[in-house]
Amino acid sequence: MDSIPTMMRDAAISFPMLGDWSVNFPASFEVFGFRIYLYGVVMAIAFIVAVLYAAHKAPKVGIKGDDIYSLVLWVLPMAIIGCRLYYVASEWDRYKDNLIEILYIRDGGIAMYGGIIAGVITVYIWSRAKKIPVGATLDIAGSALILGQVIGRWANFVNREAFGYQTDIFCRMGLTRPGEATVYVHPTFLYESLWNLAGFLIINFFWLKKDRRKYDGQVFIFYAMWYGAGRSWIEGLRTDSLYIPGTDLRVSQVVAAVSMIAGLIILLYNSARRHREPYVLRAAVAAAAPAAQAADTAAEAPAEGAESEPAETAEAAAPAAETAEAAAAPETGTAAEAGPVETENSADEPDSDSAHKGDNIDKTESTQEENKNA
Repeated sequence: MDSIPTMMRDAAISFPMLGDWSVNFPASFEVFGFRIYLYGVVMAIAFIVAVLYAAHKAPKVGIKGDDIYSLVLWVLPMAIIGCRLYYVASEWDRYKDNLIEILYIRDGGIAMYGGIIAGVITVYIWSRAKKIPVGATLDIAGSALILGQVIGRWANFVNREAFGYQTDIFCRMGLTRPGEATVYVHPTFLYESLWNLAGFLIINFFWLKKDRRKYDGQVFIFYAMWYGAGRSWIEGLRTDSLYIPGTDLRVSQVVAAVSMIAGLIILLYNSARRHREPYVLRAAVAAAAPAAQAADTAAEAPAEGAESEPAETAEAAAPAAETAEAAAAPETGTAAEAGPVETENSADEPDSDSAHKGDNIDKTESTQEENKNA
């Protein structure tokens, strides 16, 4: 099989299964004399979409959307550095005699797994500083990352790179350079994009939308297993793989296979264990506690008021009654006052003043009678 370049930016692209047609757009354009590659444009779109998705879905794992933007400020530069260092480490013989070239990232040379590893380390440090479970942050990061990879793989398409060996498979991609015959290759970028799309749909609609996470970190473990499973076989088809120095082992294929196996074992092991409930549930309970306490306090306040109300009413009524009696006395007189108040005593015992008046009347009448007899 003839050797072919690993990148053909000037080639026309065709897919025989879609008919007899081809596209040949430029791989870059200039803005104010500054060359911009479509590869970078597509990657920027993938990054923005992933961040917006993560901010939108963050409450599903108990994290505020604004915290995601804070996290991105740390993850982005560290992931870029990780991508570059991973590639340089795999191609050390190329850079060891000219270290300054390590900084020439615009000339190409990054590897996705390096960014993932650096991103995980950054997420760990950030989560500990924020006092957020690392697993919860990784869950939302993994769900956004795989979405970004769905879009980001099309950067390889516009750059005419990261394709596979020559093939006559039904879904083959044709690359035709000026003045050369068409070569048909595995569109490995397409394989990986579709594989990641399937994984994203599972994560989004099964894990997140239906809240089926049993513990923090479950989604990220699934992502590591799923992406590893796809990458381990797709990497074997590519012509631009990085190799472990001194071996025929592809670096990313080994890492992907280990991720797949480890992820599967951890998922199966954790399925038989009891776990602490996810952070989002604990955060919801903690947030609802003050409101519940305030509601209980408000419910107790009317009851206490109702118990004290009769006593306070009686105490307030006593002075009012006395005031009413005092106001009525001048209008009714002494006799009227004595009548209703001492009715029982008036009926049983004669008043002393009345008795004296009766004695005086009897004496007067008896004196008048004596005078008549005389």
